[in-house]
Amino acid sequence: MPLGPFELPAAADFHVHLRDGPMSAAVAPTVRRGGVNIAYVMPNLVPPVTGVSQALEYKERLEAIDPSVTYLMTLYLHESITPEVVREAKKAGISGIKSYPAGVTTNSSSGVLSYEPFYPVFAAMEECGLVLNLHGEIPSDPKQGITILNAESKFLPTLKLLHSKFPKLRIVLEHCSTKDAVEAVKACGDTVVGTLTCHHLFLTVDDWAGEVFSFCKPVAKTPEDRTALLQALVASKGKFFLGTDSAPHDIGAKKGKGKTAAGVFTQPYACQLTMTALEEAIERGEIEESDVTQELLEGFLGGYGRRFYGVEDKSGQRIRLSKGQEVVSGNIVGEGVEVVPFRSGRQTWTVEWI
Repeated sequence: MPLGPFELPAAADFHVHLRDGPMSAAVAPTVRRGGVNIAYVMPNLVPPVTGVSQALEYKERLEAIDPSVTYLMTLYLHESITPEVVREAKKAGISGIKSYPAGVTTNSSSGVLSYEPFYPVFAAMEECGLVLNLHGEIPSDPKQGITILNAESKFLPTLKLLHSKFPKLRIVLEHCSTKDAVEAVKACGDTVVGTLTCHHLFLTVDDWAGEVFSFCKPVAKTPEDRTALLQALVASKGKFFLGTDSAPHDIGAKKGKGKTAAGVFTQPYACQLTMTALEEAIERGEIEESDVTQELLEGFLGGYGRRFYGVEDKSGQRIRLSKGQEVVSGNIVGEGVEVVPFRSGRQTWTVEWI
């Protein structure tokens, strides 16, 4: 029996990089192409979005590009963030604060070196109901044997510590990439969840080693880790939901001189790639076709995340996901920028707005 088609509520992507300026103008219109009408926007611009007025102005710029998407805004965890800023952010409708360990990924040079100084901020977030979004890695350190391959697993004690100290603080471990991360999230209480990207449902270390358009942070790990992510998805029941971490970079930053920029661009195919990954996992025998139900897809692609964040979608918009002959194609071209989508030239599912 072929899988699908499925008719679902519009999807919600709870981890999106939309950049700014010409890049934003090029990629923001692709959100709806992926079947998504709610985008949780990351704050790691240059300079980072550390103030409430900055976040609201950024939201206005995005709405000017495509007002048909609901943009949920975040702040960048920084020494300038205080409990007073947290309370101001809550009143302004900002949804969360994103923590980047210093130096581990794109535009993270202003990130966190130690979490303890932020305990008063976390207490205020717990009180106000703001979400803490964690990039769960620690910087590489050869002396301690820490590399990009174990940076996530080495971070997990910090996740557990923060959860124990602030048990009512809603925490998202973003873009889980390991079996260890899945188990850590499952071991925590209901206030801790994880996001899964569509690209981590495809990739292993062999795929990105030497292939710049599959290189991201956190890097993809082993086949066992990938299987753990897929099995976490189909068994989610709200503990895991979609956050694509779609991260556009100009082709020159991916293939030019110097270090390759970390980021995979999946936005125009968010739902389609998720379905393709599930289909391939069924073919490999890692999950069962019966696991991929209407209820699961409604939850993972939007419902679970909306419930966690307390966001209602009153639009009534719906999508149809079906398997056809569509191929990932067409670089996204804007003013002085060009972005290559993940799995370019390969077959994927199709999304239609209905």
